[in-house]
Parts: sequence; structure tokens; C-alpha cells
Amino acid sequence: MSSEPTANHKTYAIIPDTQMGMVSIDSLEKISRVARKHNIPLIKITSAQRLAFCGFHQDSSEKIWQDMGLDTVPKKPAGVHYVQACPGIKWCKYGCQDSLALGARIKDTFMDISLPAKTKIGVSGCSMNCCESYVRDVGVFGKKTGWTVIFGGNGGGLPRIGDIIAEGLTDDQALEHIERCLGYYKENARKRERTARFMERTPLETFKESLGF
Repeated sequence: MSSEPTANHKTYAIIPDTQMGMVSIDSLEKISRVARKHNIPLIKITSAQRLAFCGFHQDSSEKIWQDMGLDTVPKKPAGVHYVQACPGIKWCKYGCQDSLALGARIKDTFMDISLPAKTKIGVSGCSMNCCESYVRDVGVFGKKTGWTVIFGGNGGGLPRIGDIIAEGLTDDQALEHIERCLGYYKENARKRERTARFMERTPLETFKESLGF
């Protein structure tokens, strides 16, 4: 969730709490009511699987948050920016693992921790990687044999394919591996250094050995 200026610095964007792209009928009705009430000119589905209200003046920001029933302009330290997840085995014929269930556990476990820089997580239920797990700071994708955990990917202006940390993991093992990776990153990365840049200067074998992998 965030509230931030757009490029022209005259209008603002609010991103309601639509984690992993999941919305209920009730939340869609609330979004529609609030958008009409405040004459929101644009509602955008973001690449992070969230909904953004765009094109209103900053003065309306707090009232929109209140009407959405959310805390106004949440302030959180640098850390997990978002968790993406595809429909997974329950809702997709190609799914091999339950990506929504694991994504929810990852969100609950890591969303509020402090990290050196923003961190994006993608959880894909199969190796086709709809959530682009190889280019996320933390990527997870499923096979019939279990989860593969990837670390240090980036899809921005300087892309990097993440490193495979482990394969064939259970849900609990995947969470443990993510926790160790983020812990080592937190202790050793420079301020505002994304995982991709951190892994570029950290030998993969050193990284794995330090975590006991």
C-alpha cells in the first residue's frame, strides 16, 4: 500500500491492499464506490498485481484512504515491496504447487521485516514462471518434485537472472531458505543495495556455504 506523487507532481496515486492480485466482490464494490465518490479518472492494474488509483490531488489522499477503510499513507521501512503469486495448482491446469498458499505464508512472514532495499518476491506454481520468478529479488516456482528458490534477480534497467539456491523443497523448506537468504542479505548488503547488485559481488558458493546450503 502506498500514496505517492506521479510524474507531474500534481496528482497522486494510491495503491489499495490487493495482495497477490486477489480481490473479493465486496472489495471491488468498495473500490467502485470510492472511485466514483472522488472522481478517480484512472484505476490501473499494476505489474505488482495491485490496483492503483491515479489522477487526484494530494489533498484528497487521506480521505480516500479513510473511505477505503485502510490506514492513511502507511509508513514502512525498506523491505518487501510486494509478493506476486499466480493461481497455482488450485486454479490453473498447469500448476504443480499451491502458489497462492505459499505466497500468503511468505507475505505473512516477511512483509514487515526491514531490509537494505526494496525487495520484490514472485511465486509461480509451475516452471513457466508467470510471476517472473527468475527476475525477482526472491523467486519461487513449483515443479512436481517441489519448490525451486531463486535469489538475486532483477527485471529493471540493469536486468539480472537470479541464482538457483535450492530445488525440490517443501513449503516449510522454501520458507526456511528464503529466511536464510534474506537474513544474510540484510547483514551483509550495503544500504539501498538491491539483491541483484549484492549477488554480483558475492560469489554464489560463498553465499550458499555461509547459509549452510
